Amino acid sequence: MRPIRLISFGYLHLPIGPDGSPVPPAADRVEDVRDRLRDPAAARDILDLDGLHLRVQGIVLNTPGARELLANLADYADLPAGPRRIALGCAGGKHRAAGLTELLARELRARGRQVDVEHLHVHLPRVLKATDTGASA
Repeated sequence: MRPIRLISFGYLHLPIGPDGSPVPPAADRVEDVRDRLRDPAAARDILDLDGLHLRVQGIVLNTPGARELLANLADYADLPAGPRRIALGCAGGKHRAAGLTELLARELRARGRQVDVEHLHVHLPRVLKATDTGASA
């Protein structure tokens, strides 16, 4: 099987397209987790951490709906004519998207897949914006 590239990103850091909406990275599947998974940054003790940290990954994994989404993405990646790129986005790309991307990479590697991971915005500061339902990264 060919390698798969996983990309995490933050919608609030993306360029805006001609239609006024953010332009996500090119991918076979783009998953917007802003409305699907509760923002773990609400747990104040992880604000200074990011999705590369095991504690944040644990919180993301235990969010209602996360295990089902992770299983769905892993099964999708294993399809015979499966994707080359999957992009996961949340508000700022720091907690949910980065954590879920790391969890998915771990699962796919356990299934014998070669995985490349790219985190576009995990290193950036948290973003607070009232228009996002999660209100932060």
